[in-house]
Amino acid sequence: MYRVSVRQEVIAQHYLTVPDPGPEGDLHSHAFTVEVELSGPELDDYGYLVDIDDANSALKTTLARYRDETMNGLPEFDGKNPSVERFAREVCDRFVAAADLQNPTHISVQIWEDDVASATYETDI
Repeated sequence: MYRVSVRQEVIAQHYLTVPDPGPEGDLHSHAFTVEVELSGPELDDYGYLVDIDDANSALKTTLARYRDETMNGLPEFDGKNPSVERFAREVCDRFVAAADLQNPTHISVQIWEDDVASATYETDI
């Protein structure tokens, strides 16, 4: 199995909507580090699982939606608690839609929240 990862940072805001969220219930920012890992058993004719430049471009496009935005105000989080777990799923879905993924068969998106904690979402492609 081959694996290729790309990583970028994004600053976004949110506030948690769970009961008794403490200070996380107030609007605040995080410096998120987002890592997308693609894996699959086959390489293309050039020996690539995926073109790293294309993967970086797809991640940049994906993260542009969230850069300096408040997640709570975006339709994908409407009525939902904007947890880092949910954020990882949204980034995954949008990355898959933005990328040209011919060879990868699996994707994992790990998001670090201020280098303190992380959440991961993964699925077959």
